[in-house]
Amino acid sequence: MSQVQRMSRLMVKTLRDDPADAETLSHKLLVRAGYVRRTSAGIWSWLPLGKRVLDNISRVVREEMDAIGAQEVLLPALLPREPYEASGRWEEYGDLLFRLKDRKGADYLLGPTHEEIFTQVVKDQCTSYKDLPVMLYQIQTKYRDEARPRSGVLRGREFQMKDSYSFDTTDEGLAESYALHRAAYQKIFARIGLDFRIVSAVSGAMGGSASEEFLAPAAAGEDTFVDCPACDYAANTEAVTFTAPAAGPVEHGPVEELDTPDTPTIETLAAHLGVPASATLKNLLVKVDGEITAVGVPGDREVDLGKLGEHLAPAVVELVTAEDFVDRPELVRGYVGPQGLKIRYIADPRVAAGTAWVTGANKPDTHARNVVAGRDFEVDDYLDVVVVEEGDPCPSCGSGLKLDRAIEIGHIFQLGRKYADTFQLDVLGQQGKPVRVTMGSYGIGVSRAVAALAEQTADEKGLCWSREIAPADVHVVAAGKALQTELALDVSEQLAAAGLRVLVDERPGVSPGVKFTDAELIGVPHILVAGRRSAEGVVELKDRRTGEREELTVAEAIARLTA
Repeated sequence: MSQVQRMSRLMVKTLRDDPADAETLSHKLLVRAGYVRRTSAGIWSWLPLGKRVLDNISRVVREEMDAIGAQEVLLPALLPREPYEASGRWEEYGDLLFRLKDRKGADYLLGPTHEEIFTQVVKDQCTSYKDLPVMLYQIQTKYRDEARPRSGVLRGREFQMKDSYSFDTTDEGLAESYALHRAAYQKIFARIGLDFRIVSAVSGAMGGSASEEFLAPAAAGEDTFVDCPACDYAANTEAVTFTAPAAGPVEHGPVEELDTPDTPTIETLAAHLGVPASATLKNLLVKVDGEITAVGVPGDREVDLGKLGEHLAPAVVELVTAEDFVDRPELVRGYVGPQGLKIRYIADPRVAAGTAWVTGANKPDTHARNVVAGRDFEVDDYLDVVVVEEGDPCPSCGSGLKLDRAIEIGHIFQLGRKYADTFQLDVLGQQGKPVRVTMGSYGIGVSRAVAALAEQTADEKGLCWSREIAPADVHVVAAGKALQTELALDVSEQLAAAGLRVLVDERPGVSPGVKFTDAELIGVPHILVAGRRSAEGVVELKDRRTGEREELTVAEAIARLTA
């Protein structure tokens, strides 16, 4: 038998107005409906209604993880420095890590993710191939010192996450564990009611090879992804690749220097010469582990520093500053060209061999025409580093790509042996020799999923949860009079006896209008009103999502809700 939660005893304070600092729909509504409360920048308290939704999502996650044979554990959030220093992530994470010292001066961190610790646990517990494969998971609080925490619980410094890890002795076993998680994620997100896309991704600081993201399309999303209307291709913009067409046998004239005063930008240069920006070559100077490097892209495109960083990881990539030009007379700000440069030159595949460009002449107020890749300069490395734009060709079929915004709700990685190598995670194989274990890593943002659902399903009246994760199955409203309140409480007890989770608003002295508004705002999937026909034993049942209403007898309403 389920319990009845009376609104008169529930700690909830709804608000009529949006919080002044709220930018996204989920931020506004979760605060207004009394689900969360801001404690500090990026740190949130989950109030009773919010905790119920959070727990319901966790329950679905647990059920589907258990179904694929994963075992739940709970590891500490306070972690020693040494494992993360061994993996290199003590430095790689940079300012994102919360670091602290104990009273003896030893270094610790608050865990952002747990690959290192899970690897050590398995190294300690599993010694033979007979102990594997094994899949472990936890649902736990994670910490990242975001520079600009915003959008409520979408981007916080403390958040709930499910992270799981698979351990296999073969690459084939890893592929199977990865496929099991992928299928489980599809079931999880479908059950909780999220519209989602699976897209190709890059591994980032996690390391590894194969990687996919689960994205929830939403206007508030901070991720941009592409999908192809003509085929099933979809990818994070940082994972999109471009293959340049083979250059034809085109004859280009000799390099010609041009007097181009006061044209340090692509825009001023194109206007001065009367050529499209796409005919020019933009050369961005960056530092890669402190060494100045040039990156060449067509003048009408921008360099995606995130992509560049992923390609060059674990090297640190940063933009040059004015100080970097001191004592480097060959680097002329605003007039850099690849010809004759004595530094590493990286180019986008669009700067293919045989293509000719207008670019800097490495002299003040001077550019050069007919500068040909492969003839007048050599490219050290071709890397796809431009910002993807709407209409770029699909890597799969060649059709124009479409750009969309989304919230990342899950990410799965085939890590391979990166962490196993670091911690020498071996087991005794079937042939009596040590076998290096291979790993997978799989994450779901549990608290972020709450916000993603709010973004996708809310309407102008408030939140609108699916029954699977709502804080209650039905919200019973007593319109106000004693008879109506008596009927509302009686119906609530009958519904609870039938196994439904019931929230009943029997607050004395609160007008029917406020109760109805609160019911819409809180977003339970069914609203049952004991109103003007209570004396006849008739109630009104409303579907929160569709707005459909119908009058039913109490028996009919109970039968409908418990069907």
